[in-house]
Amino acid sequence: MASPSRSGVFQAETDARLEAYAESISFDSRLYEHDIRGSIAHANMLREVGLLTEEEFKLIRDTLETIRGELDRGELPMRFELEDIHMHVEQALIDRIGDTGRKLHTARSRNDQVSTDTRMWIRQSLDEIDALLVDLQAAFLSRCENDFDVILPAYTHLQRAQPVLAPHYWLAYIEKLERDRQRLADCRKRVNQCSLGIAAVAGTTLPIDRHHTASALDFEGITANSLDTSSDRDFVVESTFVLSLIASHLSGWAEEWILWSTVEFDFIQIPQAFCTGSSIMPQKVNPDTLELTRGKSARVMGALQTLMLLIKNLPLAYNRDLQEDKPPLFDAFDTTRAMLELAAPIVRGAELKRDSIAARIEKGYLDATTLMEWMIARGMPQRTAHHLVGAIVSEAMQQDVRLSELPLATYQKLSDQIDESIYEVLGTTNAIAAFRSEGSTAPARVREQIQLWTSRLENA
Repeated sequence: MASPSRSGVFQAETDARLEAYAESISFDSRLYEHDIRGSIAHANMLREVGLLTEEEFKLIRDTLETIRGELDRGELPMRFELEDIHMHVEQALIDRIGDTGRKLHTARSRNDQVSTDTRMWIRQSLDEIDALLVDLQAAFLSRCENDFDVILPAYTHLQRAQPVLAPHYWLAYIEKLERDRQRLADCRKRVNQCSLGIAAVAGTTLPIDRHHTASALDFEGITANSLDTSSDRDFVVESTFVLSLIASHLSGWAEEWILWSTVEFDFIQIPQAFCTGSSIMPQKVNPDTLELTRGKSARVMGALQTLMLLIKNLPLAYNRDLQEDKPPLFDAFDTTRAMLELAAPIVRGAELKRDSIAARIEKGYLDATTLMEWMIARGMPQRTAHHLVGAIVSEAMQQDVRLSELPLATYQKLSDQIDESIYEVLGTTNAIAAFRSEGSTAPARVREQIQLWTSRLENA
């Protein structure tokens, strides 16, 4: 049977090779719930404006619900010649109720159908991703109190820099994830505009009510220009961009914990339920879930690149190229969802190796900056203090001792402004206690942030 999309203008049958080449049902079938919901809303609007009778609407609605059930159960055969999910649903309707089913497509096109279906699917998926982000934030927050007494080395250039409280680290990831949530929410506003009613490209001469349909489908408003709407896939690209940043954050976290789980760092133990072994080395416990997260992030970023290339040269308005937006879109959401679903239990189940961390926390002169600022607070110019502390660290390195182990005489030989109170800021514990600024790792500031995020996530 020829596709219902081919009108009487065609004098030749579709080449079977084109049917196989042009089909999208193999991937857009997952839009069926949204397509049926949109079709029922459209039919109801047609009834409201007098283009369908009450009886016709009820017949269409009830039959579409029956078709939805068949699709739920996998009972509706998929056929390449029907191309996409929209034609499958419409043909199934026509097969059951004849000409009344043919009225459903009044004042709409597959162009506005697919845009609306995709917007609804993305809107739902954005909400699902947001919920997973909240769960991951909660997982990091759940560690904060138990890990409050642990001091970790913070790194710049992958070199030990300054000491920070472990919960300060966890809060850093909560902040990253919060920006991700904000981007999701902002993106959702542009996604949540209804395309139905722009028809193919120019609108329709029929007396439809686009706001009625938009309200029934929980959209915030309607798209304003039929030409733009027919061609617009910004909402697809933007949502995938947001996912790419989420994937980047997850990849950075995975890389950090992969490093931390090595013998060389020995900071953390990944739950064995999320690790694998080696086929030849019996001692290995590999953090494969984290490695796959790091790897799968590339798929999400690759999807964004594919979409950017897909739309870059398209003239107004609809072009069939746009059919190819769904495989990368779906894969980006599926991959991000999978990464997030595994991230939260890993964060909750990981254990910091407290003894190993404590045994080496004083290595690397993490208190050097605190010492410099101690001198600045006593009137020494920053550049002078910076140079002086560098010389002090050099002396400690030559003696292979900590800054707190240098005798006062050594300090006073380098500067007559130093007295015994210098030892109050030396060592990582003292250095941590010396912090004051908002946003810092000062214990009081960290507790403020824990309380803030506890309140925020309770209401998320």
